[in-house]
Amino acid sequence: MAARVFPPRKLLKSFGNCYFFSRPFNSSSSSPSSSSISINHNTQKLESIIQKQPPPTNTDTSLNLHDVEKIFSSVPTTKLLRASANLHFAAMESMVDFGMWVMNSKLMNIEVFRDMVLGVVKHTFYEHFCGGEDALATGDTVRRLHRGGDGLRVMLDYSVECVSDNQSCDRNLEAFLHTVEIAKSLPPSSVSFVIVKISAICPMNLLERVSDLLRWQHKNPSFNLPWKLDTLPILSSISPTYHTLQRPEPLTLDEEHDLQLAHQRLLKICQKCLEANVPLTIDAEHTPVQPAIDYFTYSSAIMYNRDDNIIIYGTIQAYLKDAKERLLLVTKAVEKMGVPMGFKLVRGAYMSYERKLASSLGFGSPIHNSIQETHACYDDCASFMLEKIANGPGALVLATHNVESGKKAVAKAHDLGVKKVNRKLEFAQLYGMSEALSFGLRNAGFQVSKYMPFGSMEIVIPYLLRRAEENRGPLSALTLDRQLIRKELKRRLKATAF
Repeated sequence: MAARVFPPRKLLKSFGNCYFFSRPFNSSSSSPSSSSISINHNTQKLESIIQKQPPPTNTDTSLNLHDVEKIFSSVPTTKLLRASANLHFAAMESMVDFGMWVMNSKLMNIEVFRDMVLGVVKHTFYEHFCGGEDALATGDTVRRLHRGGDGLRVMLDYSVECVSDNQSCDRNLEAFLHTVEIAKSLPPSSVSFVIVKISAICPMNLLERVSDLLRWQHKNPSFNLPWKLDTLPILSSISPTYHTLQRPEPLTLDEEHDLQLAHQRLLKICQKCLEANVPLTIDAEHTPVQPAIDYFTYSSAIMYNRDDNIIIYGTIQAYLKDAKERLLLVTKAVEKMGVPMGFKLVRGAYMSYERKLASSLGFGSPIHNSIQETHACYDDCASFMLEKIANGPGALVLATHNVESGKKAVAKAHDLGVKKVNRKLEFAQLYGMSEALSFGLRNAGFQVSKYMPFGSMEIVIPYLLRRAEENRGPLSALTLDRQLIRKELKRRLKATAF
């Protein structure tokens, strides 16, 4: 076999987000500046945003974060107190460092110690950031969020990822199909999307192999891939290809069979979503496997997206340098083919991994060099897509915790006349995060979803670790929520006292 230039499995485990983080306690990389680019960023001067923002003259066209009483009008005081405590602990870097050190230590191999630690996590961060341990329990959380005065929708995410064998993929398929059934049974419009990670229904090693082959074909268009289905542009002229520096071997017959099985799993989920009339969003992951993920996404979108009935949404990570170019290529292709496409626009959640991987291979990071560049890319992509959906087919989910990006998108949507309550535009934030922004967007008349992961503690731990990694410190996306929640709690305390 030809040699494949790829980090050894041991290196992947230390880098990959499919495994526990392995960072030394109080390492230098824990400084705010080294973790300042992610999906969950706010601007670095959050307090000034609150202070400088004037009261809106028209809540139908403005994003109002000035009136905390109105923002949190549907939230009980007990919930605010609990959220304030959880967010306070999440912002303590020393506590987060210690917690991550514990989670990666050999102490977790001791059953009694492990049970104690997971018990603490379950009743704090897990309950704050996750919907429940199974789809039924999560359904109750969805109902409370939708009916309890919040008026928010939910993106249901069975939070499994990074499996290695077909048996696990088949089990996950059944869980995803059950998730669609639960979504169908919940109150109308309470579930906006079902979320799937391709690494949960296709073995990781196969995703790496397919990505290698797609990258090689991008560099050498005559390179034949007999198994390849109709798809959309996957890579651009500036996409990172350092993962594949030598010609990879073709897929074996067994690998082609496994690839077909993975496609069948995805198509079963797509069909189930079509029958339930619940759109499916396919999450982005890290660059070693992202070409294969986009291949799965676009090939299924071509099969299932028709007219204005967009069932399959892809995800664009704006912290990648090639994000805008790839988005332009895909939108141009779907216009030519007459296939409507939906996109979820995020900043990205694998920054540390991507930088370490690129550095280990002797290449520069695929991530933008500064947070300002990431913000600019996100806002440019959002503006571009808003113009597209205002004047034609397509749909957009703006997943952001950044207040300035939210304000710009609201103003742009208003200028373009993009209807607020329809399936063309949705704003989204992670469950347990950016509550003020979610309620502010809802009060401005837009559809807002909370991305709600669920599953057992063991399944959700990688997700929780990513949240801990990217939200440490005083400049995290949680800062604005902490400030506004404290402000509202003080207001309620004064109202009670006087």
